[in-house]
Amino acid sequence: MTRTVLLNPGPVNVTERVRQALLKPDLCHREAEFSDLLRSIRSKLVRVFGIGSDFDAVLVTGSGTAAFEMAVCSCLSEGKTMLVIRNGVYGDRIAAMAEAHGFNRLSLNYEWGQPPEVSDVEQALKQHPEIEVVALVHHETTTGLINPVQDIGQVVRKHKRRFLVDSISSLAGDPLDFNRAGVDFCVGTANKCLQGLPGVSFVLVRKSELPRLKAIPERSHYFNLYKNHQAQENGETLFTPAVQVYYAFDAALDELLEESLGKRMQRYSQAAQLLRKGFQEMKLEFLIPEPHRSNTLTALKLPEGVSYPSLHGQLKKKGFIIYAGQKKLSESIFRIANMGDITTEEFHNLLDALRDCI
Repeated sequence: MTRTVLLNPGPVNVTERVRQALLKPDLCHREAEFSDLLRSIRSKLVRVFGIGSDFDAVLVTGSGTAAFEMAVCSCLSEGKTMLVIRNGVYGDRIAAMAEAHGFNRLSLNYEWGQPPEVSDVEQALKQHPEIEVVALVHHETTTGLINPVQDIGQVVRKHKRRFLVDSISSLAGDPLDFNRAGVDFCVGTANKCLQGLPGVSFVLVRKSELPRLKAIPERSHYFNLYKNHQAQENGETLFTPAVQVYYAFDAALDELLEESLGKRMQRYSQAAQLLRKGFQEMKLEFLIPEPHRSNTLTALKLPEGVSYPSLHGQLKKKGFIIYAGQKKLSESIFRIANMGDITTEEFHNLLDALRDCI
């Protein structure tokens, strides 16, 4: 079968080792063998990021958005307010979740692709003592922008608030120092830079937050972070997990530990540099200035006279899947991600194919 190279920001191309893990024997999730698998994944997650002394991993069967909703609906005390920093689709999604749960919410709104001002966050925290949680997207894949998570996190910690970070498309792709950034809740998923398959996601929760979470009323039966944590501490899940996808995630984490976190991020950074050099040679225009770009996704303006459907269709015939802009950017940009198991040769082949198309 001809391989299709996925240049979308998840699901990603995975190794044969990860695919083969799906073929492990059928298993009831109430058996001891599944408890072993659950413990393995949870321990590897905190080990690979070097946070085992301060954080626990809580898994959930579902997309990254499912894990993020679990964090959102479980982290805010009654009567308190969430501050949402918005400069893309995924910041807007956090605000929509908070609204759906009827939370008190404030927003700092920026143009898509514009980094937030740390001084604005500090001013909001000073003016609104009712703010308990600040929520930020680390990598806004809407535009490929990396937000200043460490600078904002330090301000949040200075004011003794909690920091919720959407790292769904950045964990293992771009650097994140959990303690320097003062992260309290970090959300990730298997099927992006961790190079697993869709269907399992997680919240990395600071252990010191758990007593506070216990006192928060249940707002979702499925997505209660504290109760899911308690069950998983006992080697159980509250509900039926996607067992085979968990096997694949465990294998993907083994691969990451073997490669090392630093080398994984370096590989992605080098791939991004290779692609961006090629894009420059083609005189394609970048949406985000160089200092603010992620290691794993590049947003490019569509050349004059080139439509996204036409470009996508031509590249798909050549074995490459690119990604459209979202909402108000849908007709003006396209995006190329470089996460997943993709070879240097395939990146060169993509550049050759792109030259032919434009």
